[in-house]
Amino acid sequence: QVQLVESGGGLVQAGGSLRLSCAASGRTLSIYVMGWFRQAPGKEREFVAAIRWSDTFTYYLDSAKGRFTISRDNAKNTMYLQMNSLKPDDTAIYYCAARRGPGVGVNVIEYDYWGQGTQVTVSS
Repeated sequence: QVQLVESGGGLVQAGGSLRLSCAASGRTLSIYVMGWFRQAPGKEREFVAAIRWSDTFTYYLDSAKGRFTISRDNAKNTMYLQMNSLKPDDTAIYYCAARRGPGVGVNVIEYDYWGQGTQVTVSS
């Protein structure tokens, strides 16, 4: 099993920045890819970004490109999401997820472990 704990959410004004963290514990050697998803009220959970644990390969939702940066610190078993130029549309609960299998994975069903989520609210 892998346990994931997110932190770093909060309230920020439009144009501001936040950095989310996701600390992984347990059988972390089984992780192939980690990702960030988000879910806004009344909407389905959507993919934001992913990073392969073994190298620097990253993949982003189109609307996140250029504003969000995903990174990881393997020594700390921690993944980050730096979010800049935030917009009210970015308001959502942000979830950290981990995938055991190969491939990046952009769908909820492709991930094996999930954190509890952290709220990000962007005011206009």
